[in-house]
Amino acid sequence: MKTKKRITIYDIAEKLNITASSVSRALNNSNHVNEATKNLVLKTAAELNYKRNVLASNLRMGKTKTIGVVVPRINQNFFSNVIAGIEDATYQKGYNLIICQSNESRDKEIKCINTLMNQHVDCIVISVSVESDDHSHLKNVLDQGVQLIQFDRVADELETLKVINDNEQASMEAVTHLIEQGYKRIALLEGPQNLNIFRQRKTGYLKALKNFNLPVISELVIENAWTKELGAAATRKLLSLPEPPDAIFASTSDFSALGVLDVAHAMHIKVPSELGILGYANEPFTELTTPSITTIDQFSVNMGKTIANLYFEEMENKEVVVTPKVISIKPELIIRASTRKKR
Repeated sequence: MKTKKRITIYDIAEKLNITASSVSRALNNSNHVNEATKNLVLKTAAELNYKRNVLASNLRMGKTKTIGVVVPRINQNFFSNVIAGIEDATYQKGYNLIICQSNESRDKEIKCINTLMNQHVDCIVISVSVESDDHSHLKNVLDQGVQLIQFDRVADELETLKVINDNEQASMEAVTHLIEQGYKRIALLEGPQNLNIFRQRKTGYLKALKNFNLPVISELVIENAWTKELGAAATRKLLSLPEPPDAIFASTSDFSALGVLDVAHAMHIKVPSELGILGYANEPFTELTTPSITTIDQFSVNMGKTIANLYFEEMENKEVVVTPKVISIKPELIIRASTRKKR
């Protein structure tokens, strides 16, 4: 089957026996082309089903009006909501998005970055993968003069615009809530400590314990329990201790908290009277479980809109180096049945 040839301005020019530059000016509504020629060019373009090459046109003007977004996982509610927020703001400005996911792989993250650079995007927005401990590929983005905005998981050493949550404060408030509900042996499921967000959440956990003069018990802190499966495995380990925890803060994600809840149900442990469970991210399923899961809302859609508006305010029309800044969005503790020990 023969592939149909894309119609170009040269095809229109040949049909009308005029120059391609005259066709281009007519399509761009230039004052240097008379109305009769403009109308004839537009009529012929419609007849030939001509589609303007927006990318090429924008490149000639020095912009593609395209923003690339790299997230660890598109199917997590937090990241999909951030993307929705970015899209809502960029659509109103006539910008397009190219969305990539790293699947928590540094190698794939690098490929995503290279793809976006080859597409000549005006800006790259990224939340780094769990494997991303060397950020030379992101430094290269800056060295190439492409704008870069980091969000949520960021490389602290790179001086860029950053949009984050106040993870430390949110974590401290979460653990404080557990303590005030009467829980005393509070376990922490923590994420990879090479990522800033998980270090901050751990700091908040430790501060809350210190504020109430509760000891830090090393066996109650489980590393890298950041998926449902890892959360479940960590819970089985914790609940088999001679002195098991009476609450578990899954600071990594609600998926990890769901793993905790599954194990509690399987072991016939009553939630919240025998075990409190607290997650992070306010995934939609947290309202639907039995009991519903206390969690932390990160206002992800608002984060996405903030990212896009930051680009338009700070970067869109600037040729000079953008001054790095950090914008912090305060999360909110959503208290539900899984931690309501006191009635």
